[in-house]
Amino acid sequence: METMKIAFDGKRAVRNMTGLGNYSRLVIDVLSRTYPDNSYHLYTPSIKDNPRLEPLLHRNNVSIMLPDTFYGHRLGSLWRSVNELSRQLHRDGMSLFHGLSNELPMDIIKAEIPSVLTMHDVIFRRMPECYGLIDRNIYDFKARRSCNDATRIIAISECTKRDLIEYYNINPDKIDVVYQGCDPIFSRPISDEDLKNTRTNFNLPERYIISVGTIETRKNQALAVKALPSLPKDVKLVIVGRRSRAYGNELDRLIAEKSLSNRVIFLNNVPFNVLPILMKGAMFASYTSRYEGFGLPVIEAVTAGTPVIAATGSCLEEAGGPGAFYVNADNVDDYTEHALTLINDPYLGRGMVTAGRDYMKRFNHENFAHAIMETYIKAMK
Repeated sequence: METMKIAFDGKRAVRNMTGLGNYSRLVIDVLSRTYPDNSYHLYTPSIKDNPRLEPLLHRNNVSIMLPDTFYGHRLGSLWRSVNELSRQLHRDGMSLFHGLSNELPMDIIKAEIPSVLTMHDVIFRRMPECYGLIDRNIYDFKARRSCNDATRIIAISECTKRDLIEYYNINPDKIDVVYQGCDPIFSRPISDEDLKNTRTNFNLPERYIISVGTIETRKNQALAVKALPSLPKDVKLVIVGRRSRAYGNELDRLIAEKSLSNRVIFLNNVPFNVLPILMKGAMFASYTSRYEGFGLPVIEAVTAGTPVIAATGSCLEEAGGPGAFYVNADNVDDYTEHALTLINDPYLGRGMVTAGRDYMKRFNHENFAHAIMETYIKAMK
C-alpha cells in the first residue's frame, strides 16, 4: 500500500476535552502508531494548549495545519465549512479527508480527494426535544449533506448505522461499522492505595454507585436517584459530569423531595486519569441514558473492573454485552432489583466483569486501527 497524507478535521482534537475530542485523538493515536509510514495532518482554525494532544504532536508523522490565508485565520468557522479548507486540502496534496465528528466541509468536492465521515449519532432526530429548533435544524442539515457527500461513512455502532439508513436513506453498502476502543488508562492496574487516596480526596464513602456523563435529560440520572431510597442507606450515588442548568435543577428538586441530599454527590472537572479509579471503587456503574450512538462509558467501567446497569433502547447492549444488566429507562423496580443483586452479590459482579472484558476484546485498538484503514482503502478505490 502506498503511503498516504491523511487529513482530519482537527478542531475537536485540539479544543474538545470530552467525547468527540477523545474520539478524534484516539483515531489519530492508533493510526499514527499502527501505520507510521503515513502522515497525519490536523486541520484546525486555531491552536490551544491541550495536554492530551501534546504527546501526539511529538510524533514525526503528526502535524497541525492552520489556515494558510488571512480570511481563514479571521473566520475560522467559515474556513472549516465553505471554500477555504477544501481548497487548502487540494493545495496541500492530501490523499484523503476524514471528518471525525458528524460533518464534512460543505464543498468537500473542491478538494478533489476521497472523504470519510464518522457519524456518532443522530440524537437530534431521535430526541429532538433535547435541542432548540435552530440547533436541531443545523445539525440535521449538516449531517444529511455530509452523509450524502462522503465517499464512505464510519458508523460507531450498528445502532447508528440503522439510524442513518432510516433517517437519511443512506445505502447500507456505503457504511462501515467501526467500534472504537477505550483509552488504555482504564485497563491499568489500580492499587488499594490509589482507591483509598481517591476516596479521601473526594470525600467518598466505602460503598457508592457511579454515574459518568453530562447531567442532562437524555442521560437520565434520575432513574438511579429514584431507586436510591430502596437501597441500603450507606450506599451513595456519585454523579460525575458537567451540569446542564435545567436538568440539574430537576435533579435537585427530586433529591430534595426524596430527602437524599446526604446520599447524592456531584463531581465536576474530574481529571481524566482519576476516572478509572473512581469507577474501580464503585459497586457498579449506572448508565441509563435514553439514547446513545455508542456506549463508551459502559466499556470504560467494565474495563476498569466494575459491572454496569444500563438502559435498553439504543446501543448499550451492543457495547456492554454480558458486562451489564439492562433495564427500561423508566423502570425503577427493575433497576432497584438489579442494583440490590450487585450490592449483595459482589461475586456475581466480578463474573460479569470477566465475561464483559472477554466480550470487549473486539473493541481493542488494533482492530479499531485496521478497520479505519480498511475504510480508507475502500474510499481510495
